[in-house]
Amino acid sequence: MNILVTGGTGLLGKSLAQRLSQKGYHVTLLMGNDLLDKNGKLSKHGKRTKTKDFDVAGQKNNEEGSKGNFRYDKDQDQATVDHPMGHDHEHKGEIRYLSCSLDDREQVLDACQRQDYVFHCDELCSSWGKYRDFYAQNVLGTQYIIEGCRQHNVKRLIHVSSPSIYFNYTHRLYISENEPLPKRPVNAYAKTKLLAEQSIDQAFVQGLPVITIRPKTIFGPSCDTVLARLISLNRSRIPIIEGGKIVVDFTYVDNVVDALLLCMAAPEETLGKKYNISNGESLYLYDLLERVFKELDERLNTKPVSYAEAYILAGFTELANKTFLKKRPPFTRYCVGMISKSQTLNITAAKRELGYEPRVSMDQGIKAFTKWWKKMNHH
Repeated sequence: MNILVTGGTGLLGKSLAQRLSQKGYHVTLLMGNDLLDKNGKLSKHGKRTKTKDFDVAGQKNNEEGSKGNFRYDKDQDQATVDHPMGHDHEHKGEIRYLSCSLDDREQVLDACQRQDYVFHCDELCSSWGKYRDFYAQNVLGTQYIIEGCRQHNVKRLIHVSSPSIYFNYTHRLYISENEPLPKRPVNAYAKTKLLAEQSIDQAFVQGLPVITIRPKTIFGPSCDTVLARLISLNRSRIPIIEGGKIVVDFTYVDNVVDALLLCMAAPEETLGKKYNISNGESLYLYDLLERVFKELDERLNTKPVSYAEAYILAGFTELANKTFLKKRPPFTRYCVGMISKSQTLNITAAKRELGYEPRVSMDQGIKAFTKWWKKMNHH
């Protein structure tokens, strides 16, 4: 079975491609045009090897292939994915890397040829940038993926959206998928992710089998995560608003991969729907930071800041960088909002309809992440 995964440079796309390859699927992973050499192999940014994945305990996953591990239990009306752990597994082969720019329609349509399933994980995710860049990547890219799936009769498209579309600079707890969205998205990223969802909705109405997930704050072994940025900020002191007593939701990357695999096997009743995904373990931001830095054996350096002070300063910083410096500001009003306003997700629908259960706890995820971080930074 052939599967296309977009977002080959991101933590989620790479992790999903590895898991799918281990299950015996033929995986094509879309990479940026500048990340492959003329022979189609990863350039200096990485290397092409047989996939090798480890669970959070540092042991190899034992996954026997799609026939042995993927099933749909009609009696219990839930899809399940087995995760036996602690035993060696046989690697099924290499992942095929494909140079492709999502804003290039012809490249995207070609990439969808002979694919049975498509996982659309790619996006431009940032609190700062030009709207046209977000639109090209997040909206046009999604529309081209949809067109490719239609043109080549893909069995199912699984789309990764974002809970940023819920954010409105207020405290919001236990948000469900059908709650009213803010009238105005907070930034270009949120706006274009919402537009992408609307394109997905239209495609479903027109007959394309699609499912969407909205994973909250993914973390794992990568420098491009919120936790990694907070660790970097600790060198100068992490700003703490409201005493760090805002409630946050995170999701370990393996759990998001589980959710995506469940979407692949989910019954037809789930098509066209959207599902919140998180670890289901809400916690205070300050408590999270304490746990992370305890595992790192480092001192947590913080500085108390009021919300008003941080928001106004971020606004001036944005203006200066946009008008004079012409570069990304060190922090934005959106970033201030994310560390000062509580936001958690209701994942009941994913549990009930997909059979989703977070396999990796926050404690396990934090330990896995910090172990990787110390190894990468030679602690």
